[in-house]
Amino acid sequence: MQSEDQKEVLDMEMPQSNIKPMLLKPTHPVGIIGYGAYVPRYRLPAKEVARIWMDGAGGVPIKEKAVPGLDEDVATMSIEAARNAMLRARIHAQDIRAVWVGSESHPYAVKPTSTIVAEAIGAVPSVQAADWEFACKAGTEAMVAAIGLVGSGMARYAMAIGMDTAQGRPGDALEYTAGAGGAAYLLSPAEEALAVFEGSYSYVTDTPDFWRRENQRYPEHGQRFTGEPAYFKHIVEAAQALMEGTNTTAKDYKWAVFHQPNSKFP
Repeated sequence: MQSEDQKEVLDMEMPQSNIKPMLLKPTHPVGIIGYGAYVPRYRLPAKEVARIWMDGAGGVPIKEKAVPGLDEDVATMSIEAARNAMLRARIHAQDIRAVWVGSESHPYAVKPTSTIVAEAIGAVPSVQAADWEFACKAGTEAMVAAIGLVGSGMARYAMAIGMDTAQGRPGDALEYTAGAGGAAYLLSPAEEALAVFEGSYSYVTDTPDFWRRENQRYPEHGQRFTGEPAYFKHIVEAAQALMEGTNTTAKDYKWAVFHQPNSKFP
């Protein structure tokens, strides 16, 4: 039980904010100067998953998914995507001030993927390097951080990578759609860019949705809670705040790309 005095102290320590959702936008305009993708060549047909676990019964939500080869992981795939991005950007690796890799399937528990990538592309030693984790949001978190680094003037070029390998538990619905691949983006001042960043908004809560404890091989998901409140509430709230911050409406957009954990949610 709390006394009235204790409740008053708690209220004083946690004031209510009247600030509207804040758009993330750098001080100096930033854009994408180069981008590269990598998807493994190997494929797992959805009908094969259904054959093993359902004796061929039931529908298959997709045709097939990409899976890594025996000698591929997030590090090797990130290197390929990074090299493709650098080729498009036509800049030297030594000019890159940050290499950040976002993934939920880093090959090492304690060794950063980003240092492997930075070494392989020739960006070391004068470079920031760090791994990002946030399930499927890790890559975009790395990208926003890179935008902030360039937009603050601390770096001219920064690289953000989002890369994953297939992790679906055998027999789980994720085995159909959790594939492998990703992309690398090189951020630069807007005057050098091929696409300019206009702003972003991040909507975060501690909602149990997708997780994997240490020493567990496969991640778990919140079943029906993965949709509501996890997927739908967060995407709708983020999109509405973004449009409010940019003074736009849904009618102003020709294309919209959504995270696609399955074939139904988007």
